[in-house]
Amino acid sequence: QAQPVEAGGGSVNSGGSLKLSCGVSEYTYGTYCLGWVRQVPGAMREGVALIDSDGVTKYADFVKGRFTISISQDDGKNTLFLQMNNLKPEDTAMYHCAADPNKKCTTMNMKIGFFALSGQGTQVTVSS
Repeated sequence: QAQPVEAGGGSVNSGGSLKLSCGVSEYTYGTYCLGWVRQVPGAMREGVALIDSDGVTKYADFVKGRFTISISQDDGKNTLFLQMNNLKPEDTAMYHCAADPNKKCTTMNMKIGFFALSGQGTQVTVSS
């Protein structure tokens, strides 16, 4: 299967917003756990937001109330989004779209951002 491809990263000031997107048509919605993970150099990858095959969403504590994960299905194309509001400098990281062939997302998906498939990532930089 092809790697997911992310888009939408960039540089913003603290308090700003960005919306990331990722084409996930290859990962049939309803049979995959989909999510966004992030990583900074020298640190472990961590889960940010997940959505499972039932549409149940989970968020890391550090983004609750600020980030929203969603998926759209238009003309047979599935796109995964991450709306990021009230961004903080500590949100600066490489963000990766990820997919795991499990109907339910697991603790491993969130705790260490472990997924079978993930994209190259898109950089998000937040200035204070």
